[in-house]
Amino acid sequence: MKIKKDDTVIVLTGKDKGKTGKVIKAMPKEGRVIVEGVNVQTKHQKQTRKAPAEIKHQEGPVDISNVMYYDAKAKKPSRIGYKEENGKKVRYAKATGNIID
Repeated sequence: MKIKKDDTVIVLTGKDKGKTGKVIKAMPKEGRVIVEGVNVQTKHQKQTRKAPAEIKHQEGPVDISNVMYYDAKAKKPSRIGYKEENGKKVRYAKATGNIID
């Protein structure tokens, strides 16, 4: 999986199409990512002895095929490629050639 935690991504399809956000969690085995502010779900928390009842809003997972890396310098989405630089494997944005990490 080419997208990692703390990458900025843009949503390509679904109800949140066009939104950008930071990846909170990457789940490579499931092929999903959790993006900040995208696919927000409502959870009802039951009352307990210690805490009152409340409604929580939390992000749900999004399939990796529905998001794309967002290049902040070019201000557009980009595919990610790998190349070797100084003996190390690095990721780069294919649209601009900028090295990501």
